[in-house]
Amino acid sequence: MRNFAAKNRNIMIQSMTGYGKVVVAYKDKKINVEIKSLNSKALDLSTRIAPLYREKEMEIRQMIAQTVERGKVDFSLWIEKEAGTDATPINGALVENYYHQMKDLAARTGIPEPQDWMTVLMRMPDVLTKTDTEVLSDEEWAAGRQAVEQAIEALVSFRRQEGEALARKFQEKLDNIGRLLAEIEPYEKSRVEKIRQRIVEGLQQIPGVEYDKNRLEQELIYYIEKLDISEEKQRLTNHLRYFRETMLDGHGQGKKLGFIAQEMGREINTTGSKSNQAEMQNIVVKMKDELEQIKEQVLNVM
Repeated sequence: MRNFAAKNRNIMIQSMTGYGKVVVAYKDKKINVEIKSLNSKALDLSTRIAPLYREKEMEIRQMIAQTVERGKVDFSLWIEKEAGTDATPINGALVENYYHQMKDLAARTGIPEPQDWMTVLMRMPDVLTKTDTEVLSDEEWAAGRQAVEQAIEALVSFRRQEGEALARKFQEKLDNIGRLLAEIEPYEKSRVEKIRQRIVEGLQQIPGVEYDKNRLEQELIYYIEKLDISEEKQRLTNHLRYFRETMLDGHGQGKKLGFIAQEMGREINTTGSKSNQAEMQNIVVKMKDELEQIKEQVLNVM
């Protein structure tokens, strides 16, 4: 079991959305296995298993849990038999016995015999009762187990394909955030002079006010330092790189990617609160939009 789970590990992220279906032939039967999964914080597994295979439910659950790991998973196993192989046999000896008893009773009591003997006899107890109990053989379970394994493999393959699509989407959004972050720099440099001009113009509009230019420069430096976003930019750049590196660590990184996205949001929000220019704030809004799309999709990552 451990080897089966290990061989399905991959170096790329996987989606929690997946689907797999397999049909395996065994004698006069078709063993159908279908497995579907959606995103969930933990493994939420529900099963619908044919009565003959219910004794193997715990083993099937273990196979799924070791490989699928997370997601809302629906598993179904049902059997299809060839036409005519599953008909309930008629107990001929019992039908004949009922017939003779009823004939004898009619002769002794004078009660008229039924006109439609077949209808009456088919309604008698146990005439159509199936007395043999089907048992799951080792040979049949080997075929059933094969179907389960192949269905899980198909599901994992589907998840890998979806994971590759998610990775491409994430790369696109990370590139966009990085590009927008670079667009902030020109406005960041020019805003120092704009802030200084705005303060000086405000002071000049007040009649009779004299001010110490050196003190003004000191206050301006202090004000600009409070609005400095160098650290936020550096941390956001680090988070963008860390997100990319984490995607290469393999599947099972969904929660970690979610935490990194939250930290990215924190730096973007702080940058927005320190931005006192409309142009910078507009860029921050675009960055938030890109990040929101990452957060929505990261919920689907294993």
